[in-house]
Amino acid sequence: MNAVVGIRREDKSPWERRVPIIPQDAGELQDGHGLTVIVQSSGIRVFGDGEYEAAGVTVEEDLSSASTIFAVKEIPVDLLDSDKTYVFFAHVIKGQSYNMPMLKRMMELGCSLIDYERVTDEKKRRLIFFGRHAGLAGMIDTLWAFGQRLAWEGIPNPFTEIRQAHRYENLDQALLTLDEVKQRITSRGLPAVLSPLIVGIAGYGNVSLGAQEILDHLPVAEIRPEDIGGVVKNTDDSRHVLFKAVFREEHMVEPVRPHQGFNLHDYYNHPEKYRSVFEKYLPHLSILVNAIYWDTMYPRLVTRDYVRRAYRGKHRPRLRVIGDISCDIDGAVEVTVKATEPGNPVFVYDPQTGEARHGFGGQGPVIMAVDILPTELPRESSIDFSRVLKKYVPAIATADFSVPFDLLDLPPEIKRAVILYHGELTPDYRYLAGFLAPGSNTMEGGKE
Repeated sequence: MNAVVGIRREDKSPWERRVPIIPQDAGELQDGHGLTVIVQSSGIRVFGDGEYEAAGVTVEEDLSSASTIFAVKEIPVDLLDSDKTYVFFAHVIKGQSYNMPMLKRMMELGCSLIDYERVTDEKKRRLIFFGRHAGLAGMIDTLWAFGQRLAWEGIPNPFTEIRQAHRYENLDQALLTLDEVKQRITSRGLPAVLSPLIVGIAGYGNVSLGAQEILDHLPVAEIRPEDIGGVVKNTDDSRHVLFKAVFREEHMVEPVRPHQGFNLHDYYNHPEKYRSVFEKYLPHLSILVNAIYWDTMYPRLVTRDYVRRAYRGKHRPRLRVIGDISCDIDGAVEVTVKATEPGNPVFVYDPQTGEARHGFGGQGPVIMAVDILPTELPRESSIDFSRVLKKYVPAIATADFSVPFDLLDLPPEIKRAVILYHGELTPDYRYLAGFLAPGSNTMEGGKE
């Protein structure tokens, strides 16, 4: 009998239009690997029911015949079924409090859980992710927010031509708009009050590369972080270009002990030996894009205290917008006090009250903190994600899950991602039991 794979509809957010497996790949899994694929009907999915049916895939409500169910986002507790293998972004590995009830229920039901976030190679590099598309959409939305903030200040600017990523039919349309903005900046220049316009990007991984891919469609000159001060002093001919500075760890922190010297391996293993120096760059940035991985042990990029100090004077700081693509609440950007959705994507952080006020107006910086950014480019992001995932689907769907975990025959990159096995935490994830206990401390965050 063929192994049956289910693809559930996404219902965590009305904005979530992505799919883990696109119709073409689902059809290939059936034709080339002898699997049976069933897809739940959805009215908002970027690939319609008809596209799956045209690929020979069954569309129906009931996924009970599927032993393995794939999704993108978390599954509501009351929709979990016993003894199933679920594959999705679980957002539990930090002990995230909002998903502990889901994890506990999966344990009670004897489920197995494979988390995309933990599918890694032998060097712990993630293999299945939406990071690039988070960067693409995040930079588009950040530039859009920047234009709207300047307009609120009464500063005419070319960035008002840019729309949110989800308002374009596809990425190519967005790039056409960016090309038009580039032409305006090149020919007419930026308002003198904005010069030099420096965009700081924290991080250099897949999210950062996606963000840079968008920014580089504009007339951009890349500078080293250590050269920012010189650029600020020399503004000759800077109205026709944006400056891009990409920050690595050695730019963001320094050793607490003088003359110690920065060592990346030492920093990751002993972050308590380092302190943030990022504040020295912030007065010169007009836009900050946060694309770093952050945990509570690491120093922050932007603190509430800094924002309070920076915005209490008569003169408005240069920093208008923070595009927090990483979107860790109270994380590297401490003034990211909540996550947002595409329909209400930005807020202004009030440095005096700590409140988040919808819109672009106010004394503090505009924060773009959409936590499902890839869904603003749903077709492109789903195609790329499915292209990688489909290579592992046959092995997952046909594996013998009746054997003890140490005998479970899965590709090592997938086996590393098995958090639950028949309702039991696997050895690498037994630490999560501490987060399931009443009154335990939990950490927020989790990235796609």
